[in-house]
Amino acid sequence: MRVEFDYDGGGISKGGTASLFIDGEKAGQGRVEHTVGILFASDETVNVGQDSGTVVTDAYPSTSENGFTGSINWVQLDVDEAADDADHYLDPAERLRIVLGRH
Repeated sequence: MRVEFDYDGGGISKGGTASLFIDGEKAGQGRVEHTVGILFASDETVNVGQDSGTVVTDAYPSTSENGFTGSINWVQLDVDEAADDADHYLDPAERLRIVLGRH
């Protein structure tokens, strides 16, 4: 399984297209209108197989009841070279817009 996120760019907290691939074949695709701009809660971590922090959606039962029970052989995170650009630098007005949650 592989997930690709094609970020719209043009600054922080913008949207993009997420695509899910299974065995190299695209299995689904969806639009993410906004990404998290700056802050994550201190109790959020990178989880694989079970989310031990805040759930993504209330449509799922609690994390203790909803863990992945299969095998995960490896996890690989790749950052595209497009991430090297400087469009994520923010002026004070943009920082305030994001902190206030105004998209």
